Amino acid sequence: MPGTDLTREEAQQRAKLLTVDSYEIDLDLSGAQEGGTYRSVTTVRFDVAETGAESFIDLVAPAVHEVTLNGDPLDPSDVFADSRIALPGLLEGQNVLRVVADCAYTTTGEGLHRFVDQVDKQAYLYTQFQVPDARRVFASFEQPDLKATFQFTVKAPSGWTVVSNSPTPEPKDDTWVFQPTPRISSYITALIVGPYHSVHSVYEKNGQSVPLGIYCRPSLAEFLDSDAIFEVTRQGFDWFQEKFDYNYPFKKYDQLFVPEFNAGAMENAGAVTIRDQYVFRSKVTDSTYELRAETLLHELAHMWFGDLVTMEWWNDLWLNESFATYTSFACQAYHPESRWPHSWTTFANSMKTWAYRQDQLPSTHPIMAEIRDLDDVLVNFDGITYAKGASVLKQLVAYVGMDEFFKGLQAYFKRHAYGNTRLSDLLGALEETSGRDLSTWSKKWLQTAGINILRPEVETDAAGVVTSFAIRQEAPALPAGAKGEPVLRPHRIAIGLYELDDESEKLVREDRIELDVDGELTAVPQLTGRRRPAVFLLNDDDLSYAKVRLDEESLRFVTDHLGDFESSLPRALCWASAWDMTRDAELPTREYLSLVLSGIGKESDIGVVQSLHRHVKLATELYAAPTAREALLTRWTDATLAHLRSAAPASDHQLAWAHAFAATARTPEQLDLLESLLDGTHSIEGLAVDTELRWAFVERLAAVGRFDEAEIAGEYERDKTAAGERHAATARAARPTEAAKAEAWASVIDSDKLPNAVQEAVINGFVQTDQRELLAPYADRYFEVLKSVWDSRSHKIAQQIAIGLYPSLQVSPETLTKTDTWLASAQPNAALARLVSESRSGVERALRAQAADAAAE
Repeated sequence: MPGTDLTREEAQQRAKLLTVDSYEIDLDLSGAQEGGTYRSVTTVRFDVAETGAESFIDLVAPAVHEVTLNGDPLDPSDVFADSRIALPGLLEGQNVLRVVADCAYTTTGEGLHRFVDQVDKQAYLYTQFQVPDARRVFASFEQPDLKATFQFTVKAPSGWTVVSNSPTPEPKDDTWVFQPTPRISSYITALIVGPYHSVHSVYEKNGQSVPLGIYCRPSLAEFLDSDAIFEVTRQGFDWFQEKFDYNYPFKKYDQLFVPEFNAGAMENAGAVTIRDQYVFRSKVTDSTYELRAETLLHELAHMWFGDLVTMEWWNDLWLNESFATYTSFACQAYHPESRWPHSWTTFANSMKTWAYRQDQLPSTHPIMAEIRDLDDVLVNFDGITYAKGASVLKQLVAYVGMDEFFKGLQAYFKRHAYGNTRLSDLLGALEETSGRDLSTWSKKWLQTAGINILRPEVETDAAGVVTSFAIRQEAPALPAGAKGEPVLRPHRIAIGLYELDDESEKLVREDRIELDVDGELTAVPQLTGRRRPAVFLLNDDDLSYAKVRLDEESLRFVTDHLGDFESSLPRALCWASAWDMTRDAELPTREYLSLVLSGIGKESDIGVVQSLHRHVKLATELYAAPTAREALLTRWTDATLAHLRSAAPASDHQLAWAHAFAATARTPEQLDLLESLLDGTHSIEGLAVDTELRWAFVERLAAVGRFDEAEIAGEYERDKTAAGERHAATARAARPTEAAKAEAWASVIDSDKLPNAVQEAVINGFVQTDQRELLAPYADRYFEVLKSVWDSRSHKIAQQIAIGLYPSLQVSPETLTKTDTWLASAQPNAALARLVSESRSGVERALRAQAADAAAE
């Protein structure tokens, strides 16, 4: 249907015709506790370039009661169809449109989401509008370049709180009348409504005063560490305002932790919504606090990137996400009071890994993607847009200089405040301040897809003196189905020279050489005549975006000494290279496991440790030769238990190893240990078996058939909360019986009643890697129902199903054939075809890795 999507051409035509001035939105949410629908009244004033023109406004609503254009009533049955209201006979100059509709609360995390807390039985509402979902709450011209002011009036149940983009007013007769916002895009407007708990403070500096608020449900209030959140927020205000030379652009800054959120957070102007799993109910590791801090800083950076200055169309989505990602990590790395000055290690370990994985899928695309319509952008919040873009920006900073980079941003913000931009606007500002011509850089880095590989070519004489050193750059063919051609790119990198210090027994950097790499082969004459160190490390300090390989001698040394690097970043780079080689079938899974087991005990960075846990689990379960899988899993699980027992009591490492052990515990003795830790008949010094860890044990015991409904229900009684409901749903779906799988499948496929968060929990429980045979029949069922599910469910709900229930555990040529047959016959739209093709690529990669591991036997 044409109205459920919006093409770029339609948006361009509408933008040429219309200039939107203001919205007045009146919502009656007084019945929110009961649910159903609510009355939405929108009055929008907009200018039109020519008399007699026609256009449309967007609205998703069960019913439209009135449409009045310039005082003339229009029949809703004539003008409202396919989520659009036709606007005929527009006048040149200002037009006024009034729309009265009934809109619906959702449980999908889109539009106005309604959630009822099991603890206090109260309803909690929040909006999520990115990308096209403001139209679910009020009539809107749903595209980012039609900015306007927004003035909300909200009637809510007595005693509730209403938060929006503008400062919260005093209510009168349970009605909240907000002041108009500055000119912003519709997708960053917001309403958060309910009996929320709140904590307030203020950011003050140099005469500036910005009210700060933190909100969550009362049932989470005891866990809300507001002081820590305010501390990170103030550091972000300090650092961003100094680097951007532009004061925070809105009148207040609220951060609202909301339930059943579809993403990490959303940058609504002055009213950021954040998944409330970031209010930690149980002990978590420092890396989890670091991840939360990065999310908080990412959204704060969006107040400038995306909210103050907004991309004209979604092909420049990366201007929002890549910049927010880069600057959030930079703030953590460089703010003098940051708890996480090692954040570039985390960046290399998490963001880069995500980007490399995404860039090798058939859906890989340029950072500046071609976005033809809303369907395209809905699946484009990916590792290219966030992680590769941020990685390339990190290189750009090294290329032009940090001071020049931020001076360019300062000019960009001042020039385009409250407006819309294209890539050329940003590059022009950076060229002015850096003096560099960025046209070639932009073409090769932002407008092409794919990843380069950098390899050292080293020759030495008999005495170990380097006689030649060069860097060979490769541009592997793009994955089958990807558009474009491979390209060699200019890189700014450093080469680290590492030697083992006899006294400390640490690998220490003796020297560092920074240079530009371009073309197929780049000579490095600076290294000729020098004694060869133990390790040459390309891309030291992680300046560029490229897959890096070690020369043979360096690889041999690192295999024995990876855990001995003095600094965390070179360790992370070597770990990432080893993982990439495993995924590329260059390093057999059994050898990767040996490498991890030899070095992980020396790894001090808890974020790296937890990442290695995830990678080893994935490798042993999907990339190991099937005949070796059980032996490798047993070896790994034995190691997790040994590390759990030897870790320092109450340490982050102990907690991380407890979760790793629970994830693959398999022998009767190991499962007995989980049960005894749960019932308290056994303990490990320092290990607090708190709520979240208990659920990790319960879910594993359910998955192996030790726990059934009685035990799961008993645990849910201990934790009768929204989080407990999700965990219980996961545990029930994880049970290894045909009946449990059929029940879980039916709850997701045959019904659309599950809220988004519960559906996700059921899918996570349904897919268990040691239940391949039990799940095998569902491969055919997946392809039978996928198209109808996609066509009948909302995007977020359908996307969860398309990705989560794909038969990724059925690693066989037959799965590839079934996928290809379905793609050819079902003729899915581009968004669904992309998701399925990405999942297919995972099976194809696993087959190659399994073959490489089998060959190592």
